[in-house]
Amino acid sequence: MLHIAVDIGASSGRLVAGKVENETLEIQEIHRFSNGFKNRDGTYYWDIDHLLYEILYGLSLVKSMGYEDCTLGIDTWAVDYALVGKDGKRLQDVVSYRDHRTDHSIEKFTKIISKAKIYEKTGIQFLPFNTIYQLYEENKKLLNDANKILMVPDYLGYRLTGKAVTEMTNASTMQLMNIENRTFDMELLDTISVKAEQFGNLVNPGTTLGKLRNDWFPELELPSCTIISVASHDTASAIIGTPGQGNNWAYISSGTWSLLGMELDSPVINEASFVGNYTNEWGAFGTYRFLKNIVGMWILQEVQRNLPEEYSFEELVLEAKQVSAFEQFINFDDQRFLNPENMITEIQAFCIETNQTVPKSAGELAAAVFYNLAIMYAVALQDLESIVGKKIDRLHIVGGGSQNEFLNQLTADLSGKTVFSGPVEATAIGNLLMQLISINNIDSLQDGRILVSKSFEIKEYKPRPKYSTEVIQLFKEKVFKNKSNENDTLKSSS
Repeated sequence: MLHIAVDIGASSGRLVAGKVENETLEIQEIHRFSNGFKNRDGTYYWDIDHLLYEILYGLSLVKSMGYEDCTLGIDTWAVDYALVGKDGKRLQDVVSYRDHRTDHSIEKFTKIISKAKIYEKTGIQFLPFNTIYQLYEENKKLLNDANKILMVPDYLGYRLTGKAVTEMTNASTMQLMNIENRTFDMELLDTISVKAEQFGNLVNPGTTLGKLRNDWFPELELPSCTIISVASHDTASAIIGTPGQGNNWAYISSGTWSLLGMELDSPVINEASFVGNYTNEWGAFGTYRFLKNIVGMWILQEVQRNLPEEYSFEELVLEAKQVSAFEQFINFDDQRFLNPENMITEIQAFCIETNQTVPKSAGELAAAVFYNLAIMYAVALQDLESIVGKKIDRLHIVGGGSQNEFLNQLTADLSGKTVFSGPVEATAIGNLLMQLISINNIDSLQDGRILVSKSFEIKEYKPRPKYSTEVIQLFKEKVFKNKSNENDTLKSSS
């Protein structure tokens, strides 16, 4: 039987087929398609019907390859949702998390319930686009009319099977789940005028959702397909597909975002994690993804898009290598860089405002991105060790960004950690592993990770004593000084 991972990110999606042959996991990309949000009348929307069509078209290719049976799991980005009416139809297009409707929502919402109380309840970091704030700003009539509120991968699964569920790893990102009782927090739901029954039943990753309803799509020749709810948040799948062993490794799932953290058996909710804005997202098999969202390749993609001349990613790396290091210090996690009109002019404006060297050429702009990302990773790793109380001895970088050898080496140099990069397709691989564990083809997550390390090339980067630790201290002084949580403190810690 063939196993299909549907892995959809902010800029593209793919169907990746996998099977275990000769004690290795073999994967093959079956179909790749574009994704992206579009501005319509001032609101940014995803084309969710396009994504559904591309999944079905990819499955038709599987059938044309001679496969009659398959399993399939879907992972996507987090926090965004579809509203479904009593007739089973979507009430509106899916709004993107990069829409500006939630720009000031945290400030407004935390006047009702304090940041400290929300963090104690959920253990989830504060990001302006978290589902709780999107629902807080949602059209109240639409919310009232919604029979179901489904996260994006759950909605796609619903359209394929008719079964509405809420998968746990993605549900945790909403900042609506109570971390102690592992279900919806009633006070938070009441504040946004939403009822728990408007969501699908909570399910663990590995739960069989149902059979593909081929009869709903008579225009296509499709295989007989069993849909499995995998770890549907793409980061959760990526961590499953990371070949870490033991307890002292950290990860960066590197793509549009850089998700940096550790896999833990219990959540960490204390003053340090609160001030550092670290999150306790739920992982597979009862684990927690204790991590921090750091901006990722989105910055470079936007720089690339706004350059007057075309540069490939490889060309930008080559240009960046010719530029002097650390010409400016920029905290790219500042909200001004979330979705500006023009990333280049925003970076330049920031440098002018802070009396720093203004990057102008393609190489200077790319260097500003790479050097500052590497510093941000190093700072986050220091904070992570301090908060968790563990010495990290190795860092796994997975996902598309793991192919950036220049940034990988910079990260090793600045952090002092040995970096292991790969696999590139960790998210799709984690998706596939969850399917294989669900149908008992693999016994455990540990066995799955051993399989990954045997099946894919993993590159190693040793730290070099090239850059002074004073660089990190200078970055901290310039961009993090006077940082606070509005004097909001936790009443308790755990």
